[in-house]
Amino acid sequence: METMETMETAMPQPNSPPRLNTADLLVLLGREFGADLLVDEAALSARSRDESGLVRVPAAVLLAKSEAQVARLVSLANAHHFAVIPRGAGTGLAGGCLPDLGKGPGDKGPGGVVLDLTAMNRILDIDTKSLTATVQPGVITGDLRAAARAVGLFYPPDPASLATSTIGGNAATNAGGPACVKYGTTRDYVLGLRVVLPTGEVIRAGVNTRKGVVGYDLTRLLVGSEGTLGVITELTLKLLPHPQAEACLAAVFADLNAAMRAIIAVMTRGHLPSAMEFLDARCLRLVGDLLPFAVAGQDSALVLMETDGDPDQVGREVAGIEAICRELGATNILPAAISGSKEGDEAREAVWKVRRSVSTRIHESCAVYVPEDIVVPIGKIADMVAALPGVEACHGITIFAFGHAGDGNIHLNLTAQDEALRAFVEAAAVDCVRLALGLGGTISGEHGIGLVKRGLVPLEIKPVSLRVQRGIKSLLDPNNVLNPGKIFPPDGAEESL
Repeated sequence: METMETMETAMPQPNSPPRLNTADLLVLLGREFGADLLVDEAALSARSRDESGLVRVPAAVLLAKSEAQVARLVSLANAHHFAVIPRGAGTGLAGGCLPDLGKGPGDKGPGGVVLDLTAMNRILDIDTKSLTATVQPGVITGDLRAAARAVGLFYPPDPASLATSTIGGNAATNAGGPACVKYGTTRDYVLGLRVVLPTGEVIRAGVNTRKGVVGYDLTRLLVGSEGTLGVITELTLKLLPHPQAEACLAAVFADLNAAMRAIIAVMTRGHLPSAMEFLDARCLRLVGDLLPFAVAGQDSALVLMETDGDPDQVGREVAGIEAICRELGATNILPAAISGSKEGDEAREAVWKVRRSVSTRIHESCAVYVPEDIVVPIGKIADMVAALPGVEACHGITIFAFGHAGDGNIHLNLTAQDEALRAFVEAAAVDCVRLALGLGGTISGEHGIGLVKRGLVPLEIKPVSLRVQRGIKSLLDPNNVLNPGKIFPPDGAEESL
């Protein structure tokens, strides 16, 4: 499955040059990359943060224009022992594209040069016969979706940030979204990659075909590795025929248990919606003004379900889903909005606006805002949410719960009204992670680990598995130059937990 195309072998040689101090290294990099090396305050500040709230200022930024530049930077990193931190649009929530500890590039390990890939943003090909797209990593996800739709094709992954996030960043974190319940995550659409390894060598991983089992599946290893095992410079993606119609339905239930019973009934009675979202009572109170009807009851929960396919199929499907919701006690139902007409498109967009507004309104209303994206088995969602009041009472904080009911991915937004309470919010986040793991879940469904969650990893991954994974990192990146400090817990984290 893998073919080696070596551009430059960058393994340090016995007589490799000594490590330079930061100032001398920046001079060297300036000679190598000219105007593409950015060191001004504005450029560094713009790449010093993502959506996690962390700030880590790099010593320099390379605005890469080609794979050759990427390979050259990584080769120099091996020669002079500085860190390279790959970055897309900076929409992540885990600090994965930020330097660790903000140290300079002359320091081995943490800190270094941010490798900004947003300028490598061309859609190279959309093959309407083979149903594939070949793109550079800086392509905006929404732009690819639009380009595919223009020729009748469909790229399903739909992270919340699809209007601004890049395909390369989506692949690095294996981004998901509401459509995961039917269509899967980014990993399910990556057929092949061109990747600069941590040594500076370039490989082609994967295939251009729907099947391929030659050699180890490096593609699936690299997707989701958060830029620690390679820098993606090109992607071959699977496309599907675009659904002819889409229909969206919203239903309110007396409480979350009733809502979850409806969700499970829909799935076990032969329906497979393309999205199944839920809002708990607290979220519903926050955005309820966007609904066209008043919501009665302090414990009410909202379920949003969408189905797609040919028009006749969609009509039957959404009618069946509505009947199940009514049977299981829905207190309000917003009739299905079916795409294809101006009225239907506007009604469907209005329903989704309710869901998309939740995070913004939570963020705007709270001084402290810590997002978690745990996943539990679908049948355990109500159990997880039912345990949250105990966490709130213990730590004196407020938790909002919403997310992807169809795959058990719950977005917990832990909040407080005073920055002085941040430590309590963070302690509550650890308790929520422990609750999710106790229900057979995982600590992250789509945000990734990065810097934010690395200390929690030992709660889920046992020492033997961690040793194996660290060994893979060491094998591919013997000098620890590529995005160091990410995913794996820092020394002593196991003991502190």
